[in-house]
Amino acid sequence: MNPIHIALAVVLTTVSCFAQGQVNFANRVGAGGAILNAPVFIQGTQNGPGPDYSVQLLLSANGSLTPLTPISTFNSPGTGAAAISSQFWAPKTVEVPGVFGGQTATFVVRAWYTSLGSYGAALAAGGGYASSDPFTVVVGGASQDPSVPPSTPANLTTLKSFNAGFFPEPSTITIGLLGAAVLLLFRRRQ
Repeated sequence: MNPIHIALAVVLTTVSCFAQGQVNFANRVGAGGAILNAPVFIQGTQNGPGPDYSVQLLLSANGSLTPLTPISTFNSPGTGAAAISSQFWAPKTVEVPGVFGGQTATFVVRAWYTSLGSYGAALAAGGGYASSDPFTVVVGGASQDPSVPPSTPANLTTLKSFNAGFFPEPSTITIGLLGAAVLLLFRRRQ
C-alpha cells in the first residue's frame, strides 16, 4: 500500500473522530422570528439587556453544566421596528462536544453584565445576570455514522423567553443627583 494512502486513511479517521454536533446559538431565527422567537427582557420592562451583556450556551449533562464557546453579546437597540433588537444576541455556530448530529442534548443559556467578568462573578455581586430554564434540542452537524452527510446546525427551537434581574450601573448624572439630594437633606437637618 502506498504511504500516501496510509497517511490519507489516518487523517480521515482522525477527522471523523473529532466530528461534533452543532447548534445555531440564536434566540431569534427566521423572518420576524418565524422559526424561533425567544427574547430576553429586563424584568419589569420591554427592554432587552443590550450590548453591555454577554450570553453563553451551556451543555447540561450528568448533573453538571459545561460552558460552550463562542460567547456572544446582545445587540444594540435599534429604532422603529428594530427597537426590540436589544432583546436578541448575535447568532453564533456552537460545537457541542461529545454529542453528534441527530442526538438529543439539554442546554441552559446564561447572560451576565460583561464588565463583571463572568456569570459567576455577577451571581456573587447579586445582580446583572440571568439564566434560562433547561431545554432539549436534537443537535445538527456531523453524525456518528460517517456515511451520513452532516446536517445544518440545529436551531434552539425549544428555548423559551426569559426575564432577567439585570441591574445596570447608574449613570454619572444619577449618582450626582443622589449626592446632591443627600447634601440638601443633611443641610436641612442642621
